[in-house]
Amino acid sequence: MRNLTLTTAAAAIAATLPGLAVAQDAAIQIDGSSTVFPISEAMAEEYQIATGNRVVVGVSGTGGGFQKFCRGETDFSGASRPIKNSEAAKCAENGIEFVELPIAMDALAVVVSPENDWVSCMTVEELKTIYEPEAQGKITNWNQVRDSFPDRELALFGAGTDSGTYDYFTYAVVGEEGASRGDFTATEDDNITVQGVSTNPNAIGFLGLAYVEENRSRLKPLEISYKGGECVPPTTDTAGDGSYQPLTRPLFIYAKKSSIENNQKVEDFAKFMFDPEIAPELVASTGYLPLPEKAFALAEKKIEARTTGSHFDGGSKVGVNISDLLATK
Repeated sequence: MRNLTLTTAAAAIAATLPGLAVAQDAAIQIDGSSTVFPISEAMAEEYQIATGNRVVVGVSGTGGGFQKFCRGETDFSGASRPIKNSEAAKCAENGIEFVELPIAMDALAVVVSPENDWVSCMTVEELKTIYEPEAQGKITNWNQVRDSFPDRELALFGAGTDSGTYDYFTYAVVGEEGASRGDFTATEDDNITVQGVSTNPNAIGFLGLAYVEENRSRLKPLEISYKGGECVPPTTDTAGDGSYQPLTRPLFIYAKKSSIENNQKVEDFAKFMFDPEIAPELVASTGYLPLPEKAFALAEKKIEARTTGSHFDGGSKVGVNISDLLATK
C-alpha cells in the first residue's frame, strides 16, 4: 500500500468520478509490458482502495499484451514501445480503436555483476558487437569485445522477444528492431535477468531501470557512451534531461476507445491514471520518471476527446524526450 497522503488524495480524486457510486462485478482488464507493470499495478491498487472497483493486471509482454488488446480482450495495454503497424492493423481488422497515452520515461540499463571489476562503461558499438545476429557462435568471450577485458566466457541475458524492451534495445543498439543473436537467455520476466546476472561475474544483461533500482545491491549498471560521447549513467535524471542515449524511451498505456465510451468505470480509471494531481507521484513511486503535470493534463484531454491513433508511425524512435511527448497530438 502507498503512503497515507497519496491514498487519501487518490480517494478524494476518485470521489469526483461519476462511476464511484457503483462498484460493479466485472473487472477492468489491463495486460502488457512487464516494464509498465509496476505502474499499472500501483494505479490499480490505489484505484481499488479508493473505489472498490476491481482491476486485473496481467503481464504478457508488450507484444503479447497487444495481441490480447487487439482481440478485444482487455481495456488497457501497457507498452514499453509504440504500437507496430502490424498490431494497429490487427486492431483495425477487429474494430478496435485506441487512444495512445504516454505515461512515463524509462531508461534501459545494461547490467553486470557487482563482482565484475573490469568494466564500468561500454560504447553502443561494443554492445552491438555482443548482441548483433552475427555475434552468435563467434563473440563468446569478454576479450573479443575489448582487448583489455579478461579472457572470460560471456553469459548473456536480456528481455524476451515478445517484449517491448527487446524491440527497443535491438533497434537502438543493433539498428534493427528484433535483430539479435539467439543464443542468450531471453525472458519476459526481468527477475530472471536480475538473478542470472547477479550470480554470475561473467554475465551481462539488459532490462528496465526500475528493476535495477529495486536491486541496486545485486546489480552493477554500466554507463553508456553514445556516438563517441562521454559515459553517462542510467538514472531518472539522465533519462529526463535526454543525456542518456540511445537507451531512454517513453512508456505507454493504450486505452480501448469502445471501453471508455461504453463503460463508465473504465473511463473513470483512465482519467484516474492520468490525473495531474495523483499520477506524477504514483509513477515516481515505482521508480520511473513521471511526465510533467502538463503532459498528464493533455492525456486527460485525449481521453475526453477520444483521440485515436499513434504519434509514432509504427515503430520506436531513438532520442524521444519529454518535449516530444508534450507535442503528441
